[in-house]
Amino acid sequence: MSAAVRVVVVTWNSAEVLPGFLSSLTQACSVPVEVVVADNASPAGDPVVPPGARLLRTGANLGYGKAANLAVSGFDGDWVVVANPDVVWTPGALDELLAAADRWPRAGCLGPAIRTVDGLLYPSARAFPSLGRGLGHAVFGWWWPTNPWTRSYRAEAGTPEEGVTGWLSGSLMVLRREAWEQVGGFDPKYFMYCEDMDLCRRLAEAGWHNVYVPTAVITHVGGHSTAGAPSVMLREHHRALYAYLSEHYRGARWVPLRAALGAGLFARYLLAARVRSVGEGAAPTRSADLLEDAS
Repeated sequence: MSAAVRVVVVTWNSAEVLPGFLSSLTQACSVPVEVVVADNASPAGDPVVPPGARLLRTGANLGYGKAANLAVSGFDGDWVVVANPDVVWTPGALDELLAAADRWPRAGCLGPAIRTVDGLLYPSARAFPSLGRGLGHAVFGWWWPTNPWTRSYRAEAGTPEEGVTGWLSGSLMVLRREAWEQVGGFDPKYFMYCEDMDLCRRLAEAGWHNVYVPTAVITHVGGHSTAGAPSVMLREHHRALYAYLSEHYRGARWVPLRAALGAGLFARYLLAARVRSVGEGAAPTRSADLLEDAS
C-alpha cells in the first residue's frame, strides 16, 4: 500500500538546511509518509537524502511551483505536504494538521503557525490582497507598520485561532490531493513568490477552505536560497505580484489599472532595492522582511 501522505520538499543548494527538515519530520507524524526531494539542479550538487526518501532531479532550476507539481505527480494518497527545506517541525505538528483536516472536511489547504528562529510568530494566514488593502499596505507599511490596511492584510490582530482564512504561506502547506488535482496544482507561471496566494485563491473559488491551524507549529529559517541573489529575488517578487494582480484584473477595461499597477510596483521595486543596497555592509538587512513586505 502507498502512504496516505507524500511530503514534497523543493531544494536548491539546500544541503545545510535539509537534514534539519528531514530529521524533525520523523517526530512530526506518527503515520507513514513518502518523502520526495525535488532538487532544482543545485549548483553544489545533489542533496543527500536518507534511505526511504526519493530524490527527484528536475534537471533545471524550474522554480518552486513547477518542481512541486512534478514531485506530486502520480501520487494517489490522500494528502500532500509541500514545504521549504529550511523548515523545522515541532513534534506532532503534522499529526495536528491532519487531525484538523478531520475537523474541516472542506479544507483543501491547511497551514501551521510559523515562528522565526527568534521565536516570533510570522503572520502566515492572510486576507487576499484587494486593491484598497494593497494600496494602503504598500503606501503606509514602510513607516506605519500598524496601519489598519497592513493589519487587515496580515491578519495580525487578536489571538491566533483555528479557522478559515484567505491564503496560507507556501513555506509549508498540507493539501488534500483531491483539491490539489481539481485546481491543477501550482500555476507554473510563478517561478517563486505568489504561487501560494494564487493556489489558495483557486482553491477557494473551487469551494475549498484554506484553514489556519496555530496549534501546529514549525520554525522557518528563511532566505537560505535567496541570500546569494537578493536583488534578483526582489525583482522576481515584484514581477510575480504584478502577474497575480494582472490575472484578476483582466480585459480591456482594466488596461489603465494594470499600467498603473505596473508603474507603481516598478517604482516600489527601485525604492526597495535602494533601501537594501544602502543597508549592505552596515548591519544585517531584513531581506526576507523586505521581500515579504513588498506584497
